[in-house]
Amino acid sequence: MTQPGIRSKQVLITGGAGFVGSHLADGLLRAGHKVRVIDDLTPQVHKAGAPDYLSPEVELVVGDVRDPNRMRAVLRDVDVVYHFAATVGVGQSMYEISRYMSVNTQGTAELLQAMLDAKIAPEKLIVASSMSIYGEGRYQCSKCSREATPPVRPVSQLRVGQWELHCSFCQGVLRPLPTNENKPSEINSIYALSKRDQEELCLIYGRTYGIPVTALRFFNIYGTRQALSNPYTGVAAIFAARLINDQAPLVFEDGEQMRDFVSVHDIVRANLLAMERPESNGHVINIGCGTPIPIRRVAELLARALGKDIGAVITHKYRAGDIRHCYADLTQARTLLGYEPQVTHEDGFRELAAWLQGQEADDKADTMLRELNTYGLTA
Repeated sequence: MTQPGIRSKQVLITGGAGFVGSHLADGLLRAGHKVRVIDDLTPQVHKAGAPDYLSPEVELVVGDVRDPNRMRAVLRDVDVVYHFAATVGVGQSMYEISRYMSVNTQGTAELLQAMLDAKIAPEKLIVASSMSIYGEGRYQCSKCSREATPPVRPVSQLRVGQWELHCSFCQGVLRPLPTNENKPSEINSIYALSKRDQEELCLIYGRTYGIPVTALRFFNIYGTRQALSNPYTGVAAIFAARLINDQAPLVFEDGEQMRDFVSVHDIVRANLLAMERPESNGHVINIGCGTPIPIRRVAELLARALGKDIGAVITHKYRAGDIRHCYADLTQARTLLGYEPQVTHEDGFRELAAWLQGQEADDKADTMLRELNTYGLTA
């Protein structure tokens, strides 16, 4: 049933058969809206075709966002568009350059062109952006207290195992601060570039044609329905695939790099708020949990929740372009959306572990490493 005071809407989710999109579809259906999904069901994510977790109430259209005829058809009678369609994975983007730019950048251009050509003016367009566009987060020197937004660490530094960032004034170790939306982008991967393209294309289109647009910069999302056999999905799913195959999670660097892991349930909540809150129009907004956690701790929490006595292997290896620390400043999300994360890491990873008990996964971490090695992207 539609929530009191909210009109039922026809919603389109591009890429909506995936991990996050399918959870959003469920949330929209619970709120009384009608949901149409377009998804190309790429085998890297959907090796068995259409997923059985997708609600039968969802109108699923199998198609590519780069197909202008298909896009004009699925946009028919749509009130709200969530643009989630994207090829995901920082490492893979560095050697599948044309595919990432085609799907992510050109796909977004085709969506907007279809809207324009068909004279479709949705009430709201919400685009899934990414924390990857920040590069490194914000920092403060532990010695002289200066704030800093350093560039990504050079390979020459990573090669000798110097993981931490240092103050350019006094050489003190930089400690992470919450990263806000005003932090300049430091693009360090093809994936990050394509996500910034998606964000900026949608915002420019909105300003030009009077369409309310909100860009949500998601941090590290985890939860049920992640593609466990895709080695370029989120790190929590990669660790999980190792653990359920009784293999130790492989952790790069020293495992102390900090990230912002946010439950998919909080992501859905933020997206529903963005649809209803006009205060968010024209803004980019961080969506995370706001609490940093070391990567090695993620492996520990998952192993404990799965009942596995398997410790992570700290490889002391690196991947070119990886950042050291970044977590979300949620001030704008709280102010513009009324968003507050509700799922703790302990509860979220416990739910993920319960779902994992019935899953099978092809552990492709070694395949990923071989591919990255082939292109000189890890050592």
